[in-house]
Amino acid sequence: MKAFLQGIALGFAYVAPLGMQNIFVINNAITRKRREALLTTLAVIFFDITLAMACFYGIGKLMETRPLLQKIIIYLGGALVVYIGGTLLFKKVESFEVTKDEHSLSKAILQAGIVTWLNPQAIIDGTLFLGAFRASLAPHLAKYFIGGVATASFLWFSFLTIGVHLFRGLISPKVLQIIQWICGAVLVFYGGKLLLSGIL
Repeated sequence: MKAFLQGIALGFAYVAPLGMQNIFVINNAITRKRREALLTTLAVIFFDITLAMACFYGIGKLMETRPLLQKIIIYLGGALVVYIGGTLLFKKVESFEVTKDEHSLSKAILQAGIVTWLNPQAIIDGTLFLGAFRASLAPHLAKYFIGGVATASFLWFSFLTIGVHLFRGLISPKVLQIIQWICGAVLVFYGGKLLLSGIL
């Protein structure tokens, strides 16, 4: 249960910061009908979870048989997590752009795949971030951790879509700033914990 809850906490911190996926989901929630927005969000969730699992089991599995690589990834991943968290704590959200989207639903779903799987930074960050935590977990706990990450992805993008659609007039940079501060603090805490696990 602890590994599952840790996966949820880190999953939220991983997907919640303002980025390509969230801007895409916000745009769809504001500019599309509820049904279309939800279907597009389900596509985002699918692509996000499959990417997370690829990062987690790909590099993570390799590190089980490579102790030196395991240490390197733990340190690099921990440092990256702390850096991302610190950046979020000090980065100011001034505005976010929302553009009218007249594309078909099928094109929106294709775009969901593009902003997830064809985002080099997401692949690099996901590999270091999730791969590092895979290396720090006991093998029997890995499925619970990644299950928590997947649950967080589903909950975050679902609630983001529903919330933005219902309260379209209330979304402001200040709300997004608070979200970033919370995510930044969580990432710094767990990144530090990850670095300590590599030392001990």
